[in-house]
Amino acid sequence: MKTTRTEWRTRQVLHTVDGDPELIDEQYRVDIPVPPRDWDRIVHNGVTTIAVTLTTVSVAWSTVSAGSLLSRAAPAAAAYPAALAYDAAWITCMGLEWLARHDPDRARAPRAAGYIALILAMAAIAADGYLTSGMATAAAGAAISAIAKGLWHLVLNHTALPLPERDRAWLKARRGKLGARLALAAQQRQLLRVQGQYNALVAALGQPAPGSPDDQDEDPGQQDSLSGPARRMILARAASLPDATAEEIAAHLARHDIAVDPDTVRAVLDSRSDDTVRPLRPTITDTVKKAVRSGLDADKDREEIVSAVRAAHGQKVPRDTVVRILNRLKSAS
Repeated sequence: MKTTRTEWRTRQVLHTVDGDPELIDEQYRVDIPVPPRDWDRIVHNGVTTIAVTLTTVSVAWSTVSAGSLLSRAAPAAAAYPAALAYDAAWITCMGLEWLARHDPDRARAPRAAGYIALILAMAAIAADGYLTSGMATAAAGAAISAIAKGLWHLVLNHTALPLPERDRAWLKARRGKLGARLALAAQQRQLLRVQGQYNALVAALGQPAPGSPDDQDEDPGQQDSLSGPARRMILARAASLPDATAEEIAAHLARHDIAVDPDTVRAVLDSRSDDTVRPLRPTITDTVKKAVRSGLDADKDREEIVSAVRAAHGQKVPRDTVVRILNRLKSAS
């Protein structure tokens, strides 16, 4: 038996004529080792091809027989397409069984459903054969689907090698965790989509979006930008190390991915001993209401109202914020 095959390849070689070198292409022969025939793969491919061919014949025969039976009660244009459901059902279940071949628990349901669908298909074929040509034709016709299904059952059993018990348990646990993450991601995406639709609706109605400064009616300068966990960590660090400086506490929080500057730390530490009660500053909405009550018109004197708000709360107050508050007050009146 020949164990090599010859291939011709091309390489570039340096060739000199009259002292002038040039790279030219040269063909050369290479003997490549040929592996022996993989008869296991050849037989497997042949068996699979036979199974596919027999399944195609089974579908055609089942469609003709079941369609002939159904056409006794319905038009042929509807009966024959409907007849495809018989074999299509057990073929679909067989595909699901193959996908779950490494998990016997998951493969059990499609396997049982496939046998039920096969019985229904065989019953339809046998009924048409009995009504048309008798019992022999009924049995022979129904056996075609049984043979196709049985052949695929043998092919699946030969191909689907079972996993060890611990590997199956590991695979099930990992599938559950990843499935939970996928489900949560899908739900979060849906929640974000609903939130976006709600925000668009609120904006179309001229109302402030939830969580915006207008919705909270607070001065931007009044809001505490420091999160609760960061404040608690500052106080906890100061309690455990009373002599720690603000710079040391800020460096400690930075190691925990909480970025605060020493001035913020000092402000939090100073607030611990500040028991005085400070009067609340008026909100932007309060200032706008006060300006309107003083006689300024919400439309004609809008710029004066904006100036009054900025004088009370700082020049960084957006003009759009004041305008939205005025529109809201007008709609509420």
